[in-house]
Parts: sequence; structure tokens; C-alpha cells
Amino acid sequence: MNVRVVDYRAADAAEQFTRSLHETGFGVLVNHPIPQQLVETIYRDWLAFFDSEQKHDYAFSVEKQDGYFSTAISETAKGATQKDIKEYFHVYPWGRIPAPLQADAMRYYDTANALAAELLGWVEQYTPADIAANYSEPLSGMIQGSNKTLLRVLRYPPLSGQEPAGSLRAAAHGDINLLTILPAANEPGLQVQDMDGNWIDVPCDFGMLIINIGDMLQEASQGYYPSTQHRVVNPTGEGASKSRVSLPLFLHPRDEVVLSARYSAGAYLDERLRELGVKQ
Repeated sequence: MNVRVVDYRAADAAEQFTRSLHETGFGVLVNHPIPQQLVETIYRDWLAFFDSEQKHDYAFSVEKQDGYFSTAISETAKGATQKDIKEYFHVYPWGRIPAPLQADAMRYYDTANALAAELLGWVEQYTPADIAANYSEPLSGMIQGSNKTLLRVLRYPPLSGQEPAGSLRAAAHGDINLLTILPAANEPGLQVQDMDGNWIDVPCDFGMLIINIGDMLQEASQGYYPSTQHRVVNPTGEGASKSRVSLPLFLHPRDEVVLSARYSAGAYLDERLRELGVKQ
């Protein structure tokens, strides 16, 4: 698999980026509008938060799915038997956010959301007419007014050596949503599965932005845009003693958006959250 790295400012960026999404389910952007200094500040400040006891004051809400999810209740990927080795915090504009971290988190949320809407416009522009005819509304319109788009601040803690056999920082999975926007993490480990089943390291140079297709866009596009399986593998050597921070924005439509004859966005999300074990 050749994950194409696209310059956001290039004249043919939309076409090249969309082609990469169609062929691989992934795209990588450089020279994009998300400030690297903001990303690094968020990594630093949230690492300190995860190292504090304050995080337990924000224990997640089963009903709203906002707040702090500990390693003890972390997700179990669909088809996996072990929980992922991670803890995370769900940031929504309407949800609970620690006051010292709120301004930067919301600045990032708004900036990444605006870029994501633009990228959805690119995807729609270069979707073949016979596929686009099945969209229930313009892709960029599906997220307008949505309160489900999620910023997840993830921390993969240092490994203790006592992890259950076979457990990974993040087991192989596809994302639920339309698109996922992900700045390169502070440590490597992200891999994507190619069409032959091989696992390929995703470029993780600081400043790169990784975008992948989620299951909802695969559903809406009748598979034209594939939701590729990806995972975060456990580091070895010196890397095992380091935390890994990740900052994905999961772009979600409004609940009532029709994805296909089988699903609305709300029904699809509920089904998947139950499969992950984080919703009853």
C-alpha cells in the first residue's frame, strides 16, 4: 500500500487526497491549517491531566458518553477478546471539560471541524456521479448542526510488562464515523491494513495529518470509500516506557441522517457502541 502524502496547498490537492481515500481508505496531508504548536500544547497539558488524580472527577457518563474513560473500562474492539491498553477523555462542546484545558481543546475542535467539513466537500466533489446519487444529502451537510462529532484525547500509558497476552494499545478496528482527523502522535505505532492483509506503518512525522474513512462513509458510499482496519501496536525497547498521546476528531452526522436503506446515523452509532461494550 502506498499512502499518498498530499500537500494541502497544492492545486490538485482535492483530487490527489480523494484518490488516496478511495484506493487505501487513508490520506496524509502536510501544510494543513491546524497549528502544530496548538497540538503540542494539548499533548503536554493533557498528559499532565492523565497523570493526575483529577481525571477521576470526570468519570464518563453512560448516557452522554462524555468525560474520562479509564483503562479499566476501555473499549474492546469488535472481534477482540482483550480491552485496549488506553485511557481517554471525550470532549464535546456541550460536555464536561477541565477548565484549564477547555480553551485549547475547543480551539482545536473548531479548527479541525472546519477542515473536516472542507475535506468532506473534496470527497463529494470527486465521488463518481452514480455513487454520489445515493447520498441522502451533501456529505458536508450531514455534519451541519451535529452534536455527535467527538474529540477524543487518548493516552496509551507506558507498558508495565504485566499486560494480558495478546492485548494491544488499540486492537484492529474500523472507525464508526464519516471521517477521522488525526495529527501525528508523539510516538509511532499506528498501522493500517492493506488489501492483502499486510500491516503497514503509517507515517508519523510531526506536522502530518492522517485522515481515514469511517464505517458510516463506507456505508453511505456503498463501499466506494473503504473503512480500513487500523491498530496501534505495543512498542518495544525504550518506547515501552513512554506514554503515547493521540488526538483524533471523529466526524459524526446528525442522528437523523440517512446513511443507507439499512441505517440512519443514530441507529448505526448505537449498534456499534453496544458492540464496543461502552453502552448498554
